[in-house]
Amino acid sequence: MSLKINNLSKSFQDHVIYSDFSIEIPEHTITCILGPSGCGKTTLLNLISKTILPEAGQFVGINNHIVSYIFQEPRLLPWKTVRENIAFVLSEIDNTKETVDKYLRLVELEKFADYYPAKLSGGMKQRVAIARAFAYPSDIILMDEPLKTLDFKLKQNLMNSFRKLWQFDKRTVVFVTHEVDEALMLGNDIYVFSKAPVEIKQKFSINASSERILESMEMVELKKSILQVME
Repeated sequence: MSLKINNLSKSFQDHVIYSDFSIEIPEHTITCILGPSGCGKTTLLNLISKTILPEAGQFVGINNHIVSYIFQEPRLLPWKTVRENIAFVLSEIDNTKETVDKYLRLVELEKFADYYPAKLSGGMKQRVAIARAFAYPSDIILMDEPLKTLDFKLKQNLMNSFRKLWQFDKRTVVFVTHEVDEALMLGNDIYVFSKAPVEIKQKFSINASSERILESMEMVELKKSILQVME
C-alpha cells in the first residue's frame, strides 16, 4: 500500500510551507526529494514522523507505521561500541550476536564491532547509523541529508552500503537531499519541489533494478532534465 499525504497544510507563523499539498510515496521504494533550501523538505519528514503536526491534511497508510531516522550527523551513543549501538535498537528477541553481525557485514564493519564512535571516521560512523536504522524494526526510513558533510568517495561508499542493505531489506525510504547525483544513485522516484508554498514541479522515475552509473548516457540526460526543472 502506498503512503499518501492528501491536502496537507502547514505554516510556521506567517510563513506558509504547504497549502493543500498532496504526494504519494510507493511502498518498498526509495523516494528522493530535491528542492531549494528552506522549501520544506525536512518539514515533510517531520510531518511523516509526527514530530510536528499539520494544520490540515490526511495521512493514508502512515499512521500505524514505525519510523526510523538517519540524520545529517550519525547520533551514535558515544559510550557504546559499534556492536552495542546497533544492538541498542533491537528487541529482546532479535538482539543476538548473529543479527548484529549480519548488519555489520552488510556495511563492512565487522572488524570494528568493538570500537567506540570516537575511534571511527565520519563515514564509518554514518555506516553504523545506516545499519542501526535498518536493524530497528521500522516500516519507513527517513533520511535527512545524511551524506551532506562527506566527500565524494565517502558518499559513493555510503550509497553503495545503503543500496546493499536496501536490496536485502526493501523498506519504504524517503530521502531528502540537495544533490542530484545522490538522488540518481539511490532513488526510484525523484520529486523536485518548488520554493514554499511547496508544489511538485516534476516527478522522475528510475527502474529500481537498473544499474546506477552516473556517467552513462541515460543518467547524464536524466540529470540534465532534473537540473533544468530545478532552475
